[in-house]
Parts: sequence; structure tokens; C-alpha cells
Amino acid sequence: MDLTPLSGLLASAGALGAMDYVLSVVSLLAGLGAFLFGFKVLSDNIEKLATNRLRSWFDKTGKSRLAGVGIGTAVTAIIQSSSATTVMVVGFVNAGLMSLFQATTVIMGANIGTTITAYIASMAEIPLIEFVTIFTCIGVFMNMLSKREKVKTIGLMLAGLGLVFLGLEYMSGAMSIYRESAAFKDFLQTVSNPFLLLLIGVVFTAIVQSSSAVTSLIIVMVSQGLIIGNGGNDVLFLVLGSNIGTCITAILSSIGANTNAKRASLIHLMFNVFGSVIFTVFLLLWPSFMQDTLMSWFPGAAGLQIALFHTFFNVVCTCLFLPLANVFVKIATKLIRDKKGGAPAGDMLLLDDRFITTPSVAVNQANKAAARMADIAMESLHTAFAGFIAGDESAKEKVDELNTRVADMEKRIVSYLIKISASDLSLNDERIISAIHHSTSDIIRISELADNLTKYTRNCKRDGIEFSQGVLRSLEDMYAKIDELYKNTLDVFDRKDITAIKAVDRVEDEIDAARKAMIADHIRRLNEGKCKPSSSSIYINLVGNLERAADHLTYVAHAFD
Repeated sequence: MDLTPLSGLLASAGALGAMDYVLSVVSLLAGLGAFLFGFKVLSDNIEKLATNRLRSWFDKTGKSRLAGVGIGTAVTAIIQSSSATTVMVVGFVNAGLMSLFQATTVIMGANIGTTITAYIASMAEIPLIEFVTIFTCIGVFMNMLSKREKVKTIGLMLAGLGLVFLGLEYMSGAMSIYRESAAFKDFLQTVSNPFLLLLIGVVFTAIVQSSSAVTSLIIVMVSQGLIIGNGGNDVLFLVLGSNIGTCITAILSSIGANTNAKRASLIHLMFNVFGSVIFTVFLLLWPSFMQDTLMSWFPGAAGLQIALFHTFFNVVCTCLFLPLANVFVKIATKLIRDKKGGAPAGDMLLLDDRFITTPSVAVNQANKAAARMADIAMESLHTAFAGFIAGDESAKEKVDELNTRVADMEKRIVSYLIKISASDLSLNDERIISAIHHSTSDIIRISELADNLTKYTRNCKRDGIEFSQGVLRSLEDMYAKIDELYKNTLDVFDRKDITAIKAVDRVEDEIDAARKAMIADHIRRLNEGKCKPSSSSIYINLVGNLERAADHLTYVAHAFD
């Protein structure tokens, strides 16, 4: 093995001076840190401004293949991480909110969306970059001096953008020291085997867990005139390897998830591996690809050339594989088989910790879980009421089961909300979290009222109390209004239709009036001797409990008003 290049590199480091070498490495790491942190600050605050759109976009993935690709692209462009998007997709699949087919299209779009980072990194070649760093100072002062949340958020966006360019400037400065080092150039050129370069890209990205970071470093290196391998296509194999290495994050996130979630992470891996294999063969068959195309079309813009290839790779792969999305699903299903006797998805799969990295999505999931909790509480109330009308004491067993689920969900939702609250949230998300907290307390009360109804059924059976068909019909009419109220409440609570508040208040007033009228009729029947005094306590308490259930539904709606 020829160690001459390595010896030359060490000698070069000595010639530069140990301190120069150390400072260049420190500057490179500092620049990379500032770049990645700036991107996080930028994307987090863009996410805050687009929080409502992020919540709704994922719900639209089932419309078409192109819709899934577009949503994956848009979300990843905002949060600046295909890995983060894929992790969320794994969470949605795990919760049963997204099919494997939908996940496949979103994953393809995510790979396109992540390429925007490369274009920003390529701007290191633009002389104006030094002036753009002033955004950091402007953004910080906007955040410090303004009291308006939107202005503060925009300020942090500018600060993040400034840090991105500051990081690029630091990395460029750190790499420039090696630009004149013949030994360092010789060392880079020793690694010319395309498969070894591919492997380096895979391993390095798997360690860093960010293809954006690796691609940005590659762009900074080529922007400084450093040639990897023999030049031309060689650097592109590193880019291909980074696309495979980024899959490790999704694979790790699928550990402990259900079968379909594991399949989603496998599809992500297959997409990138198959695409990289195709492009490796393509580049080997066309060794002058870079010289014939990107280098001749965009001379003197080495960073932009890498960014364009990154986009070209992901767009072509998406065009090739999108018609084959169902094939990917079938392969993943074949390789990862269903577990025999596997349990169905539970209520709390909605509260997946994978979503917490994107707080607005996590808040939306908590809201969905609370809506599911409300559904179960209302099912419990309906079961108890139907049991009372039919005189069926066995309904209590079902009610107890449902109420146990409601209580468990309440504990888990509160715990999840505490985890989310540790994140940097928008004011709107904070309000929703507070509303969910209040709502879960009211939903718990509804399940407790359902338990009360089972006791009234038991007491009627024990004491031989029966109600007339007319009384039972009036109770059923009152319960029908409670069902109507619940539908209106869901419009506010789950679907955020604030205009439905008027309908909620109207129906609640009708229920209050119905309770008063029913109590008055009962007293009249007592006075006329048409009903037994022993039934009074049960009837009055039953009607009161139904009215209280309506009150709690109204409180839930108004929590989001």
C-alpha cells in the first residue's frame, strides 16, 4: 500500500503549523454547527408560521400520488430534513392514519424537498454572503425588542438564516487553508474508487444522521476548488452514498413500531438504494457526465453543480418509482410479514413520540387523541343510556371497560402534552394545549356520568321501578339533542369550526329548557298520582345527569373558542 499521499498530508500539516491545522478543524466544526443550528432555528420558525398548513397537509396525502409527493416536498422544504419527515410518516403509519401507499408517495416527495439545503449551501460561492450574515443581528434585535409573536418569529427566522450563511462562511474559510496544499489535494485524489466513495458517503451520513450536513460539506469543499478522486463524476458517488445513509434515522425510529411502520422505513431504504444503484451504473457508463452537462452548463459554480445533481437524482428517481409505488408496498409486505395474532392498533398510537420533533404536528395528534377520548366517553354514555331504556344491567360491564380506556387516555394525553410543552411552541399551539387540558377534564366527567346512569338502571331493577313509554320517549328526545350537541362540539373541537359555537349554545339552551319542562311534567304527574314517588329521585337525577353531560360538552367547545 502506497502511504506517500498520507505522509505528504502529515508533512503538509506540519508545514502549516500545528496551531493552523487545529484552528482550521475547529473553524470547520464551528461553521458546520452554526450552519445546522441556523437551519434548525430557521425551519422551526417557518414551521410556526405554517403550523395550521402542516396539520392539514398530511390529511390530504390520499388524494393522489402527486398530492403525496407535493406534500412530502413542501413539508420537508419547511422542516429541512427528509429524515424528520420520514420519521413522522413512520409515526402516522404506526398510528394507522396513513396507508403504506400514501407513505411511499410522501417519502418520495421528502427526498426532493431536502435538496433545498444544497442550494443554500451553494450560495457560499456568492460574494454577497458576507453581507447576508447581518440578518443574524437584525433578527436577534427583532426578537428581543418586539412584543408581537409574529414579529419575534420572523426575527428568529432572519437570525437562523444569518447563522446559516455565517456557518457557510466559517466552513469556506476553514477549507481555504487546504486549497493551496498540494499534499492535501493529492490525499483527496487517492480515493477514486466509486464504490469506496459511495460507502464513505453511506457511513459518514449514518453517523451524522443528516444528508444535508454531508452534502453541504461536499459543496463547501468543491467550492474551494478541492477535487475529490479524479474529478468529474467521483464526487457524485459521495452524494449518492449520503442518500442511502440518511435512511438510518427512519430505520431506528421504526424499532418497536408496528409492522406497517417497519415497512414504511424499508420502503424509504429501498427507494434510496435502488435509485443509487441505478445512478451508479448510469455514472459508470457515462464517465464524463459532469463535464458534458453541469460543468459546461454552469462553469465556475461547483457548489451549484452538486446541488443540481442532488435534485436531478431525486426527481428522476421519483419519476421512475412513483408509478411503481404499489410494487414497493408489495415488496415491503412480502419481506416484512404480519405477526400472527397481532393486536389491533390501540387508542394511544396517535401519541407517537416521533411527532414531538415537529411540535405543531404533535399538538394536532394530541387533539386527535382527545377527540378519540371524547368518542369513547360518548360511547360509554350512549351504552349506559341504552341500558337504562332497555332495563339492561349488563350494560355496566361495557361501560366500565370504556371508562377505563377513557381514564387511561386522559393520563397519557396529559403526559404527552407535558412533553410537547418542553418544545418551543407558537402562541396558538400553547392555546390549543391549554384547551386540550381543560377538555380532557370535562370528557372524564362525561364518562363518570355514564357510570351514574348504570347505577340508576340497577336501582330500578332492584326496586321494581318502571317508567311509562311517554317518559321514555321524552328521555330519548333529550338524548337526541345531546347527540346533536356532540356533533356541533366536534365541529369546534376536532375540526376547529368556531362558527359552530352558536349551534352549540343553541342546542345547549334547548337541553336546559327540556330539563326544566321534564321536571315540571314529572311534578305534575306526581301531583296527579300518575307516577310513584319512589321513581322521583331516579328520574330527577337521571335528567340532571344528562343535562350535566350537555354542559360538559359545551365547556369542551368553548375551550377552543
